Amino acid sequence: MTADSAGRPGERGLADEQAALRRVAVLVAQAAPPDQVFTAVTEEAGRLLGVGHASMSRYDPDGAASVVAAWGSTGALVPIGTRMSLGGRNVHTLVAQTGSAARLDEYVGVSGAAAGVAGELGVRTAVGAPISVEGRLWGVIVLVSTREQPLPTDTEAWLAGFTELAATAIASAEARVELRGFAAEQGALRRVATLVARAAPPEEVFAAVAEEAGQVLAADVTGISRYDRDGMAVAVGGWANDGGAVPFPVGTRVRLGGRNVLSLVFETGRPARLDHPADASGEAAVASKAGVRSVVGAPITVEGRLWGVMTAISRSAPPLPPSTEARLAGFAELAGTAIASAQAGVELRGFAAEQGALRRVATLVARAAPPEEVFAAVAAEAGRLLRADATLMSRYDPDDKATVVAAWTSTGGTPAPAGTRLSLGGRDLHTLVFQSGRSARMDDYAEASASAAAADIARKTGVSSAAAVPISVEGRLWGVIGIASGHELPPDTEARLAGFTDLAATAVANAETQAALAASRARLVATTDQARRRIERDLHDGAQQRLVSLALRLRGAQAALPATGELSQRLDGAVSEVNGVLEELREVARGIHPAILTESGLRPALRALARRSAVPVSLDVQVAGRLPEPIEFAAYHAVSEALTNVAKYAHASAAEVEIAVGDGTLRVDVRDDGRGGADSDRESGLLGLKDRVEALGGWISLRSEAGAGTVMQIALPLDDPG
Repeated sequence: MTADSAGRPGERGLADEQAALRRVAVLVAQAAPPDQVFTAVTEEAGRLLGVGHASMSRYDPDGAASVVAAWGSTGALVPIGTRMSLGGRNVHTLVAQTGSAARLDEYVGVSGAAAGVAGELGVRTAVGAPISVEGRLWGVIVLVSTREQPLPTDTEAWLAGFTELAATAIASAEARVELRGFAAEQGALRRVATLVARAAPPEEVFAAVAEEAGQVLAADVTGISRYDRDGMAVAVGGWANDGGAVPFPVGTRVRLGGRNVLSLVFETGRPARLDHPADASGEAAVASKAGVRSVVGAPITVEGRLWGVMTAISRSAPPLPPSTEARLAGFAELAGTAIASAQAGVELRGFAAEQGALRRVATLVARAAPPEEVFAAVAAEAGRLLRADATLMSRYDPDDKATVVAAWTSTGGTPAPAGTRLSLGGRDLHTLVFQSGRSARMDDYAEASASAAAADIARKTGVSSAAAVPISVEGRLWGVIGIASGHELPPDTEARLAGFTDLAATAVANAETQAALAASRARLVATTDQARRRIERDLHDGAQQRLVSLALRLRGAQAALPATGELSQRLDGAVSEVNGVLEELREVARGIHPAILTESGLRPALRALARRSAVPVSLDVQVAGRLPEPIEFAAYHAVSEALTNVAKYAHASAAEVEIAVGDGTLRVDVRDDGRGGADSDRESGLLGLKDRVEALGGWISLRSEAGAGTVMQIALPLDDPG
């Protein structure tokens, strides 16, 4: 990995990283064997980050870590298959204990099995990043260096891309195994899903779900119950493998309470099991009297709320397998879908509206619309979609204040114009989000202890309920978007707002990146121009002056000799030679940075350029006074490059140059009547000119059809890009 003096990756390093990630991603996409992906990930990470050794290890259930891939720049590798017991102070153990990245910049005082391996390799510093697969810690990738200086501080962040690819490969391999193992389950789920898709009555779906789940799970009895608000559970479906009666026939109502699966799921909202029903209690435990040996329950949720429970019962040993809860959840989910099918049409219309709103904002972001346009669209779209009375988007400033960047109201007014500044403090959404970095909600906003400005906004909009979501850009809290209403907002308001904050954050990040790039390119142009001027000045004050002095001295020596002598003639030839060299040097200096441009401005410099042109030039410069130096220099070199190309390649009889100022822009047009066919993508001079123009925030256009001459148009903003 290439890096600058501060240890941060340079542009070349970013390109190397993307190439390395792409090579590994191709292997993952091709479903390459995991060991091949592990080797590629380890080697690419080690080479990219320039470390001495890299390894990947898997955490095993017995408290050890097994090396699955290793790489070394000097050939000294940890053998694949090496097992290290966890414990002590080392990177493997720290990552296993915390689930987070870890580093040891001074590998002194380490202990545990990994310490011995580190000693053999001469490790001085080490960094480890966790590999998580579907929410569980699977393993770790470790980079170690034998150099004295520690690894860069952002090494952990750079490793994230590689650990994600490794996790994807692992998940893909596991998924393929699971797919084969659950073929029967998928068939059962598909049959039930077909009933749901054709909007079969809920009771038909419940019966099918209970039967399919019972057969797949090899259970003796399955049942579905609904939770009612009066603290009761009502049976709505059931199945028994012997075709007999189920413990709770459809319509049976039992009171929740005590220690039983129905009550445990209701209390926790999570799956539950009892493998010793003899210890069960409560009215719902009556099933244990039917010879039950094991009971598992999975919650049924509808629109984010707990609706009921699905149970599987075994009447014989051993207990139901540990995977029963997860597999039962798939059937419970289909039951929940069936329950919600009656309102599916309404939900579909709401979803379509939300996607349409997000798509309209995303279109603005994709075409790099100005941030203020995106902010206004986000505020309006979010407000209309969520049926709010007002929407406000603000940016957090370094002085502990927030600046409103967009606002919308359902009545067409504005609660606060863009640019309004709000002091943080008190109990209001701007402050709560700023302090916590998380979403916030207030259903008593009218009573909030807010700043004066925030209280005034609340008063104008008649707020009683409000919610706000943070806008984070590249990991930092940038701002907040909030919506307010005179009625209580739905529970999913924050989640639905999140899609808009992501788009707003993308717009901010794009704008910041473009601004940083433009500023960087402008600085490069300014630095180059300064170097050109310095060279031109050095030539003028140094070599040119010495040549002028030499010519004068030669003329003086010649004057002291007889005019007809051989030595006088030789001196005359030397003077002519010196003058020729001087003229060539002046020509070179003019090409680097013409002094007339610096001293007199664009119009005189272009006149001198036109006079020297080998092709007659019609010059029309409608510019009064001086322009910013980078603009003058760019315009001069654009015309110079164009006229040089006309003379060399166009076979033209004449050229026209028009320069004018209007609407804060300098426009440069150069035309010729030559043969055409110029290509800006192939000619290095035009490519360099394009880079210079775009670095100053301008644009360049070239039309050059064969036989129709060439037209080059340039527009340069007159606002100083520096």
